[in-house]
Amino acid sequence: MLLSAAGCALALLLWWGGTRLILELNHAPRRHHPVSMLVATGLLAASLVGIARLRADVTPAGALLAFGCAIVVWGWLEMSFLLGYITGPRRTACPEGCGGWAHFRHALEAILYHEFALLAGLGAAAVLSYPGPNRTALWALLILWGMRASAKLNLFLGVRNPGAGLLPPRLQYLASFFRQRPMNALFPFSVAGCLALLGWLLVPLLSARLSSFQVVQGALLVTLSALGLLEHGLLVLTGAAAADADRALPRATS
Repeated sequence: MLLSAAGCALALLLWWGGTRLILELNHAPRRHHPVSMLVATGLLAASLVGIARLRADVTPAGALLAFGCAIVVWGWLEMSFLLGYITGPRRTACPEGCGGWAHFRHALEAILYHEFALLAGLGAAAVLSYPGPNRTALWALLILWGMRASAKLNLFLGVRNPGAGLLPPRLQYLASFFRQRPMNALFPFSVAGCLALLGWLLVPLLSARLSSFQVVQGALLVTLSALGLLEHGLLVLTGAAAADADRALPRATS
């Protein structure tokens, strides 16, 4: 129980602190961005080396360090997008009145390079993790990618609180691909998928036959899944509740 609580607390701390740091760097003067990206790239390289070296480490520390490496990799991917370095071939808003498949194509063009970068990050984590038993970093990145893909689709289809105000000025054109509406047909399935994943990860933690490594790894992944579910919940909050939640729970919307 103590290991599970420690894993949950550290996962929350890394998520909160990492997201807050990225948002602060995102709002720093533009002249500081190249240095920030250079430092982040150095940390990315170190984290990729860490994932490879930790793949055979099945201790609680190994799970925690691998998870931390995954957060750094994801942070680099988020920074590269929010700072405008890796986005897509389209950097203008969608024409007024555009709809249907053309609208979807324009939205995909706006984030295409970033999507390729995400897949490259997942592929690198998969290659570096195998054939070792410690795949904490890979599972964490898969959860983050799945949750973010679901959130993007829901933003495109329409939610009550798209959070366009969180976008920096250089990415405001992306707001033209968000739609504000009470609900969309995908959202209930997204929430159901989040809950199913959370349950699938949580049930084994109730077993007394897990090793300490498995307990910590499970707690980390459960917390990450719960945070993904929470971010989906923010999409449908209204009015003052949405504003308060956006201030209290930083979201690196991309």
